Formats: sequence, structure tokens, C-alpha cells
Amino acid sequence: MAPSLPTNRAVQMLSAASAGHYGVLGVVCYNLETIIACIRAAEAKSSPLQILLFPWALKYSPLVVDFAAHAARSAKVPITVHMDHAQDADIIKQASQILAADGTPAFDSIMVDMSHYEKEENLRRTRELVAWCHERGIATEEEPGRIEGGEDGVKDTAELEGMMTTAEEVDEFVGTGIDFLAPAFGNVHGEYHGVENIRLDYDRLDSIHKKAQSRVQIVLHGTNEFPPDIMRKCIDRGVTRINVNKLVLSEYNEYVAQNTGKVPLTQLMEKGTDLIQQACERWMDHIGSSGKA
Repeated sequence: MAPSLPTNRAVQMLSAASAGHYGVLGVVCYNLETIIACIRAAEAKSSPLQILLFPWALKYSPLVVDFAAHAARSAKVPITVHMDHAQDADIIKQASQILAADGTPAFDSIMVDMSHYEKEENLRRTRELVAWCHERGIATEEEPGRIEGGEDGVKDTAELEGMMTTAEEVDEFVGTGIDFLAPAFGNVHGEYHGVENIRLDYDRLDSIHKKAQSRVQIVLHGTNEFPPDIMRKCIDRGVTRINVNKLVLSEYNEYVAQNTGKVPLTQLMEKGTDLIQQACERWMDHIGSSGKA
């Protein structure tokens, strides 16, 4: 089955990653420093990249979306903008209608996250919203099953039971028209509280990838605390985009917490940006995207 949006930049990027057996960083961006840092890293490493914004960014200020879209299109390497964990139909429709300066959708892809509904309702809503996005040339992502937990900017699903994705569900969700699939196979949003507590079902991930048969690309959520070897095992089992949050922001967060009010604001921003860039570059090397732009 050919990709539903073969000319979409995000689809092209992850299809290339699948063919080349490497990962693409999806960096959760909350502010100017993060967007600038990950783009600098991508240019320095000649790596593709996806900027991830939560719906929070749109609510905070649409200017964040405008800046991310402009920065992505101005970069020297392929960079796309993705709205992650869009859990409300109105937000998805609003986001899908924002245009970049070149007249194309600001968001190359949107995660239609209806995982907080029971499966049949999830599928129904997903199908409707995927069609809406595809009409506008925007790729879509969905989460079969339910990945437990939450993170800054995403609704916490702690009150809901986490559910592992099954290989049988792949056909059901592929049938909605999605382009990217984010499986639940032991990964969680938020903290694992130690690498020893990361318990991933690699056989499940492998069976999901084989069932997908390249009809959709597999993306990875819940990577806080993952070491490089776990990332590699996931890539070997079909993962293309790797969402990262604290893996690239923890050193920045610590520096800001320790130095706010003690150094000039310009220095705080510049040093913080450098720390994020360095972390992104390290991970681009680890997941094999360096030199793939």
C-alpha cells in the first residue's frame, strides 16, 4: 500500500529513515531556545529533524507555531513541524488551517490522539479527523492501545488503564488512513525512575512492524531515560521517528534552574541553547541520522 500522502515532507522523511534503517529525532519544543538549538544541531550534523509542538504551544501563542514553521523552512536541511498529542478535534482543525508564509500548512503532520477513548470511538474519531487532515495535505499519527502517563503539555492518562498495542489492531488503525503509528509496547510517558524499570516488549514491537508492512511508519514515544542501546533495538524493529523530551532538555533545565537571576538573561539563553544543541547532536549520532540529510 503506497503512502496516502507521498509528497508530504514528513512522510518522505520517515520513509527514507525506514529504508535507511536509522532514526529521526522528534524534539519536543517549548520555547525559542529549543527550536533554534535543534535546528542548529540538524544543520551541524547534516541530519533530518522533526520539531514537535504540543497543543499547548497553540494555546500559549500561535506565534510559536509561526516561528517553528518559518525556522523549519529556512533551514539548510530537511525539517518538518509536527503537532504531537492533539487530543481535541477543535484543536486539530484549528492547527490544520494554519498556513506558513509559503502558503503550505504550518504543520506537516498532526497526531490525532484519540487514545483516551475506548477503541471503537477512537477509531471512528480518528477516521474522521484523518480525512480532514489529508484533505489539507497533512500527514497523521495515531496511538493504538494506550501509552500510560503524561508529560509537560500533554493530558495525563494516569486515570486510564494502559493498553498494549496488538498486531491485530494494526490493520484496524491503518484502515483509518493514518500515516504514522505510535505503538504501546511497555513504553510510558514521563519517568521510568531508573533504566532498570524500562521493560519493553520487543517481540510485540517486531510483530507490529511486520504487520504494518510499510503501510505506515512506526514512531516511538516515551523515551525518557532510554540509553542508546535501547534506541538501537527499537530502530532495528522498525522505529523511524524517536520523540525526545528530557533526553535533550535535562541539562538545559538544570542549567536554567541553577543560574536564573545569577547570570545575564542573554547568557542564560545562549548557554541553554548550546546545551540543547549538544544533546541533540549526540542523539543524532546515536540513532544514525547524522549525514542523512
